[in-house]
Amino acid sequence: MASGDELIKYITERFVTYIDTPKEIRRQSKVKESWTTKWFGMIPFSVSLWKEDISSKRKRKTK
Repeated sequence: MASGDELIKYITERFVTYIDTPKEIRRQSKVKESWTTKWFGMIPFSVSLWKEDISSKRKRKTK
């Protein structure tokens, strides 16, 4: 575990790097994730893939 001084140094370095970065570049680099991913992780994505897989199997069965 890092000592308090090391932690303060790390946080300060990150903050200074953030402040030194121009505002336009900070906004460009952000990737907005959907609210479902933010709140529930990969579960909604995996359920949607599973649902698509089942529906495609049903379509192939009826053909």
